[in-house]
Amino acid sequence: MATQNSLPATAASTEQSTQPAVLGHEIRNKVLLSLRPQAQEFLRERLVTRPIAVGEVIFADGAPVTHAVFPHEGVISYMAEMEDGRSVEKASIGLEGFVGFALVMGGGNAVGRTVVQVAGNASWLSIDDLNAAHERFVSVACNSLHTADQRVTRWLLQTHDRVQGDAFVLTQEALSQVLGLRRATVSGICSGLFDGGIINYHRGHVTIRDRTALEGRTCECYRRIFETSLLK
Repeated sequence: MATQNSLPATAASTEQSTQPAVLGHEIRNKVLLSLRPQAQEFLRERLVTRPIAVGEVIFADGAPVTHAVFPHEGVISYMAEMEDGRSVEKASIGLEGFVGFALVMGGGNAVGRTVVQVAGNASWLSIDDLNAAHERFVSVACNSLHTADQRVTRWLLQTHDRVQGDAFVLTQEALSQVLGLRRATVSGICSGLFDGGIINYHRGHVTIRDRTALEGRTCECYRRIFETSLLK
């Protein structure tokens, strides 16, 4: 694995994060293995892989999530701090998943503490490289394979995931530019969603009224994101 990206320093991993990447390590993480070969090669050049030790804190509670972490071996736990000071495991991640779901949803801070319970090794991928991979291999593929309606609903769902509440500002002009669609096409799709009671739309102000119906109209690109996350 290449070492272009520096790893974030955390409370328990500052010393370990200065270690060089483990070169040539076999990719065993199932999320990474599920990607097509071109995407794997793109990420392989950007991943930084190193050992993870028992007790190492990957992200402290409230810390910025700057990287996605893909375990190849070992177990990482999401811990919740109780009022009496005890720590309780909420969930655990191994080679079947990854740590850093907030990055997929647009960035954010860690909710709870993530700590290594079983030693192994893992690969770090920066938010910039994750965004670049998403744009290159997900958005482009979606734009070429799916209908305008599916692409608009995907974007509305992703925006809904990244805001507080059900309302946000998103003009049809901006949406048409992002998706490379004609303004009239986006307007027609939004009108159909409005008539179906799925969204409210007025002068660039969008309110999601029926998220389930919106999910039913989107493409598999959106659902795949959740199939590799804790929030499935």
